[in-house]
Amino acid sequence: MNGLAAYDQEEKELSKAKDSEIVAKHAPLVKRIAYHLISRLPPSVLPDDLIQAGMIGLLEAARNYDATQGASFETYAGIRIRGAMLDEIRRSDWAPRSVHKKARVVAEAVRNIENETGRDARDHEVAASLEMSLEEYHRLLQAASGYRVMSFEDIGPGDDSFSDHLTDEKGTPLDGLQKEDFKNSLSDAISSLPERERLVMALYYTEELNLREIGEVLGVSESRVCQIHSQAVIRLQARMSHWKLL
Repeated sequence: MNGLAAYDQEEKELSKAKDSEIVAKHAPLVKRIAYHLISRLPPSVLPDDLIQAGMIGLLEAARNYDATQGASFETYAGIRIRGAMLDEIRRSDWAPRSVHKKARVVAEAVRNIENETGRDARDHEVAASLEMSLEEYHRLLQAASGYRVMSFEDIGPGDDSFSDHLTDEKGTPLDGLQKEDFKNSLSDAISSLPERERLVMALYYTEELNLREIGEVLGVSESRVCQIHSQAVIRLQARMSHWKLL
């Protein structure tokens, strides 16, 4: 083996050792994120699949982390791990096409009502607009919430995800300004949600409680929390719809 080949082999072994050290140290973080997400998904989604995707995200985070940007590695890695898991879920896309379509129809109804009335759309108004009973509307919300797995960073202008354009890739200064404007607009939209919806979103995404735990806090059933969460996400989609035009 010549000197160059020996050097390359040594570099590969050092890289593998570093990767193994990172995986061993941060594996609990990957598992914690995976099991938090799995509580929102149907039984057909396996924790091992999310963990495998998360490990890839962890290694990518280690290779791309820039300490000069201010965020700790754990914070940066958590974002990349969660993103890798969400990408895996999207690739599998187990939600029926009809569910995606119905969710967009509901968001459009909410947007129209709020534009007309200048206030939050109420459940019975949305149900009437869709020509269905309140019970049917609540069942639709529950079905829609089954595939909405996201973090606030994952909310963007795509058909089924709010922020497909918000990636980790470096862009132009204009791209950076647009991302910052989007985040500010999203923050305003979240702040404008009805109180109970805003509380559910905070408990779910910031405090990372599951639906059952949130139900215990609010004194309502898990299915009702599911409906409130879905209504909040749909309302945000309706209020952020102008970003699809940018």
